[in-house]
Amino acid sequence: MKKFLIAGTSSGVGKTTLTLGIMGALKKRGLKVQPFKVGPDYIDTAYHTKITGQSSRNLDAYMLEDEKLIYLFNRAMKEKEIGIVEGVMGLYDGYGIDINSCSSSYVAKLLKLPVILVIDGKGMAASAAAMVMGYKMLDPEVSIQGVIVNHVKTQSHYQLIKEAIYHYTGVETLGYFPPNEELTLGSRHLGLIPSQEMVYLEEKFDKMAEAAERFIDLDRLVELCEGEEVGSAFQPDLPRVKGRKLGIAYDEAFNFYYEDNLELLKDCGFELIYFSPIRDKKLPKCDAYYIGGGFPEMFGAELEANTSLRQELKAAHDKGIPIYAECGGLMYLGESLQAQEAKSYAMVGILEGKSYMTEGLKRFGYCEAQAKVPTLLSDKGEVLRGHEFHHSEFETSVKGAYTMRKRQKKQVTKEWQGGFCKGNTLATYLHLHFYTQLRALENFIHVIEKRRTL
Repeated sequence: MKKFLIAGTSSGVGKTTLTLGIMGALKKRGLKVQPFKVGPDYIDTAYHTKITGQSSRNLDAYMLEDEKLIYLFNRAMKEKEIGIVEGVMGLYDGYGIDINSCSSSYVAKLLKLPVILVIDGKGMAASAAAMVMGYKMLDPEVSIQGVIVNHVKTQSHYQLIKEAIYHYTGVETLGYFPPNEELTLGSRHLGLIPSQEMVYLEEKFDKMAEAAERFIDLDRLVELCEGEEVGSAFQPDLPRVKGRKLGIAYDEAFNFYYEDNLELLKDCGFELIYFSPIRDKKLPKCDAYYIGGGFPEMFGAELEANTSLRQELKAAHDKGIPIYAECGGLMYLGESLQAQEAKSYAMVGILEGKSYMTEGLKRFGYCEAQAKVPTLLSDKGEVLRGHEFHHSEFETSVKGAYTMRKRQKKQVTKEWQGGFCKGNTLATYLHLHFYTQLRALENFIHVIEKRRTL
């Protein structure tokens, strides 16, 4: 099986640009490329999907047990010729300081992925070998098969780094990328600007692929990326529905969804009906609605202007139609949203309260949620595991439905109240991967079916 993981020495080393360039170049060669991303990132996966034409999948070792992660990887690889996994942060960075906890290196070992290490070559020659040696020796079970050097201006500089790395470590260097502003991707407070908003994206993708073809030995890269296939004993026992429609909010404001979540919902029997809270004047008639995360704060005026859809969504809630909202979806369901320029916009009004943007991250990272009351996804006392990442707060008098906790070394390090439940609506900053807890999906379906039989 052809597969490999592109890892960086740290965040910001340029692995996303290099990953996209390699994906685009191999696709132009006619290969069926399946993209993946380690961790809970939504934005990188959207870029992967656009450049390859294949839905990128998240490989998250916190939200997915090993057998489930292997199962989802193998499922996505069916009828594909090569799998390319983009790592997260640095190769050994994960949850805490344990290099085997949710890190790219752990995922590489679990899936037996050859690793291509991206380093920043600016201002270095022989010292680059020390960097590669350190990454090679920290965990000998990680198979570092090659190196790509970023931010190198000349062929002669690259040649010095290449010779030093091979001389001292025995690892091949497969190419480099010179500095090029035309290849950079814009960013904002949650990372890269989503691909849905990027202009001239196809032109930028073409330049990335051309650079990869010119500066990287892709033939040798493909030769080195043969990995052993890993089997999984996991087989999902899925809850089923028949004749049920699920409305999915999807546009520039709301587009943070795990592809495996959407595919799982279809596997359960749901017909997914996509609608835009920005443009669609009428809400599609569905048995339930799912409003994912995104950037509603960037589209406050447009969301406010679509009065008819906001009113229809509020009316759906009043009728008891189940609504599940994550992060940006929570912000949309409040009474108002205050963007960074301090202007306030009217939102749906299901939940009493307002959301407002903050200067820094309010919550970041993996956490768990223990239900204090029955909700759309959980019975009282049940625990959900997921991820929070937001630059906003929701100010409300509504009591939190969950006790939220972060843990380090099994010890609770932070605790707060979160998630808001009102009738059959649940809105929370927590992002969930449904394969983590199929029980949550069973609860969701139970609420839908119970309401339909009343």
